[in-house]
Amino acid sequence: MEAASRLSNTYPRDVLASLPDEVPVSITCNGSSQAVMMATPRDVEDFAWGFALSEGFIQSPDDVDWFDVLQHDNGIEARFWLKAERAADLGARRRKMAGPVGCGLCGIDSLQEAMRPLPRMEAGGVRLSVAAIHEARAELRVHQPLRDETRGLHAAGFMHPGLGILLAREDVGRHNALDKLCGAMFRCGIETAAGAVIITSRISVDLVQKCVISGIPALIAMSTPTRAAVTVAEAAGLTLAAFNHGDIEIYANAHRISD
Repeated sequence: MEAASRLSNTYPRDVLASLPDEVPVSITCNGSSQAVMMATPRDVEDFAWGFALSEGFIQSPDDVDWFDVLQHDNGIEARFWLKAERAADLGARRRKMAGPVGCGLCGIDSLQEAMRPLPRMEAGGVRLSVAAIHEARAELRVHQPLRDETRGLHAAGFMHPGLGILLAREDVGRHNALDKLCGAMFRCGIETAAGAVIITSRISVDLVQKCVISGIPALIAMSTPTRAAVTVAEAAGLTLAAFNHGDIEIYANAHRISD
């Protein structure tokens, strides 16, 4: 708990506030740092696996010889040791800068890598009803204990039609929350193509990229997407939608959502 001064009707009073944690998390492959992200130090294993998958460091568990997490005095190190052939291909998407919580693309070496080409998702697959999306949005609140405690974290949840929210993760960074969710689904063996992600943030290009690469066919957010995110989602076949004053606005590939 941290001390704070709260103003109410212009009269200050001292209070204790619960603040979210934020620490550097280094992702290393074969001893070489690939990224350092500021993240909430919970579910670090999920974050590391989700980040490595969505950024293309690895493509399957077969690429990894072993993995562990080390706690240092000044942060956390998530270490992958890759098979030789995978390690040799890794240099093309190397990051050199620490990434702040606001942007998942900070530190990318080149403009070409920032706007990397994405595979085209198949038009079939999951179908989502408007009612199920609203129910999942309400259910996601149940999966946000850190938000209830600190009022300062994003959440990403995976909704399955007919089953609701199967899994959710929280973090101070919206893209970190999505990486944690993708890593958790990967580690639990949940089929990503069977549902959609609901996230408590705006939608930017990096979130679209992570969903497409992870095989998630639909992304629904609490706030509007950027124009670039819509363009990339449309080209990749990702369904993109957002809540707006109680309504659902669909920006790309509307065929997966019906009323």
